[in-house]
Amino acid sequence: HSSELARKIAASAPVSVPPSPRFAMVTIPAGTRLQLELQSAVGSDTSAVEQPVKAALRAPVTMDGRVALPAGSAVMGIVTDVERSGRVKGRARVAYRFNSVRAAGENYDIQTSAISHLAPATKASDAKKIAIGAGAGAAVGALLGGGDGAAKGAAIGGAGGTGVVLATRGEEVHVGPGADITTTLTAPVTVRVPL
Repeated sequence: HSSELARKIAASAPVSVPPSPRFAMVTIPAGTRLQLELQSAVGSDTSAVEQPVKAALRAPVTMDGRVALPAGSAVMGIVTDVERSGRVKGRARVAYRFNSVRAAGENYDIQTSAISHLAPATKASDAKKIAIGAGAGAAVGALLGGGDGAAKGAAIGGAGGTGVVLATRGEEVHVGPGADITTTLTAPVTVRVPL
């Protein structure tokens, strides 16, 4: 009985509660750079507007010697613009921005500048395709009639080369997980930091 009585007394004894941790509110100003590692794949031909985008902080954000946002904090956003490569003009692009960060178990709304990736220009290779078309046309024109036949052939061949370029889409742009990206806060954010 005495062991049962001891157990009842132990069960009814007040549990010592550790003092609650103290926090400071720290404001991270607009203009602060966030170095991120992309964790989602985005692409001009694979992403859609409003598609979620995930990243993680590569480096901590410190304010007054305190870590306000630790490295590894999850950053979430959305795709804001997608443009596939055009046949006639326009390079492919994909843009996104971040709107929340999770740090020390808390979610915070943030506003960042947009990050935009643009496909490389293909003008040089397009010019080569047109020139090859013109050269082939001139050779055919020279074979057929020589003289002004060569000039007409070059014009027709050049137009043919242009047709090939216009019928071909340029390169799409893709950015995958692990990409090193940087964005900037466009509005301040206040976070709780343990003391």
